[in-house]
Amino acid sequence: MTAEAFRAMHHGPTPLVLPNAWDPVSARAIAEAGYPAIATSSGAVARVIGYDDGQLTPPEEMFAAVARIARAVEVPVTADLEAGYGLSPKEFVERVLDTGAVGCNLEDSLDKEMVEVQRQADYLAEVRAVAGADLVINARIDTFLFNRNLEEAIARGRAYRRAGADCVYPIVAPLPVLPTLVEEIGGPVNAHAFPDGPTAAELIALGATRISYGASLHTHTTKALRQLLPELT
Repeated sequence: MTAEAFRAMHHGPTPLVLPNAWDPVSARAIAEAGYPAIATSSGAVARVIGYDDGQLTPPEEMFAAVARIARAVEVPVTADLEAGYGLSPKEFVERVLDTGAVGCNLEDSLDKEMVEVQRQADYLAEVRAVAGADLVINARIDTFLFNRNLEEAIARGRAYRRAGADCVYPIVAPLPVLPTLVEEIGGPVNAHAFPDGPTAAELIALGATRISYGASLHTHTTKALRQLLPELT
């Protein structure tokens, strides 16, 4: 499926819910459950292949993992690729498209520090210029991970939209401010759900257009395994 078809899902009659996969097995399960598209989780993928979140995975291993997921399903895949692994926009786009993914998630913090807003906007603009319409860009806003304020999140969201992002993702935004973010930034807004809440339905009611779960589904599954293991002896 093309990026244009995936992009259109962000403007459909119902919000787009994207459970996050970490390998071909989880991706197939999500597709078989009827979800129209799949997002990967960089944190979950990293842990599955022996690393941790925070750009600690060698990029060739992360791209290879995304490619395996994309090959396993027929629905569109969007890849969480952290802060881009220091790759130039040209190399980044080429490597994303080589995986078969039609979208990417790029975050605006690095080494536990926020990237300067204009620097991040410039990078997003260059990625858009290289990719054209062939890549759906979800620009993550990490403001609320660092206890920064609503005004900064709005400013970043507007800058990233002007730079060409299709959707912005103010991760873990407090529920009371989500309607303001949606209204002030404009365009599709991704919100973060968890298996134990906030639920996708709650976030949709507050105006979110796209819902994803990050590494929480992998964490939930791993917890279930740990609870089961003592019963096997």
